[in-house]
Amino acid sequence: MAIVPKNQAVTSQQEQWTMVSSDDLHEQAADCHELFHVEKWQQGNSVSAIEKVAQEIPLALVYNGISHVVMMATPHDLEELALGFSLSEGIIDSADQFYSMEVNKKTDGIELDIEISTEKFVQLKHWRRNQTGRTGCGLCGAESLQQAIRPVPQVTPVKPVAADVIQRAIESLSDQQLLQQQTGASHCAAWYNLEADMLMLKEDVGRHNALDKLIGGLHKQQIDLQQGFAVISSRASYEMVVKSCQSGISCLVAVSAPTALAINLARDAKLSLIGFARPGRFVSYSQPMAND
Repeated sequence: MAIVPKNQAVTSQQEQWTMVSSDDLHEQAADCHELFHVEKWQQGNSVSAIEKVAQEIPLALVYNGISHVVMMATPHDLEELALGFSLSEGIIDSADQFYSMEVNKKTDGIELDIEISTEKFVQLKHWRRNQTGRTGCGLCGAESLQQAIRPVPQVTPVKPVAADVIQRAIESLSDQQLLQQQTGASHCAAWYNLEADMLMLKEDVGRHNALDKLIGGLHKQQIDLQQGFAVISSRASYEMVVKSCQSGISCLVAVSAPTALAINLARDAKLSLIGFARPGRFVSYSQPMAND
């Protein structure tokens, strides 16, 4: 699919806010697992079974002919992953600087050949060396303490999300995580509007990848990020906060705990950060909550 430039006509707001369909989620999950013959042991008994196991493959992102990073990922929603990574890592500033992407399957993985604007590619080459070897920790490749923590852009504060909306979103999340249900090995990132309707959900074996896929999908469909919030099935680490701020997300809800650094960065950036979001409870770490 092609990325729609910002100055090109798009679908109406009502069409953009279509709720995620179960067919899309089933198709996504079906493409992301393999079947293995296994022996299951339970309560003293061993039986043969067929198990669904999540796929995890090497994925190389190549910008304008130069390899930039290799990550392990679930091979689905690859264009969204590439676009979201490019935005959340500050490689590009907007989706219209992401010109095209081709998927090239190799013997030992997948190569994504991405073309970005010349201006952004020149900037990328200047600091590419500092990203070499980067992993999920977000710090590998940094050469000094000053480089370890990226500057976090200020976000536009979103309308405070009501507590009952967060609760309804959390209660619906697990039912839509089909790959997690089948394999027990994936994270998800989902987007909800302010009425707690799920508009998009992405899954991946990597929590950072799941969020990047969501970011790419939101920007690809040009969804208004001021009219909703993101929910992640993982903890809210420093990098999850940075990715959210970099891509324009104003409210991040995590099922698990945030780190202290994530909280401080969220407060500095005016990001609404919520953790320990479970049925019946959550903790707000930055920005006031709306009254029900």
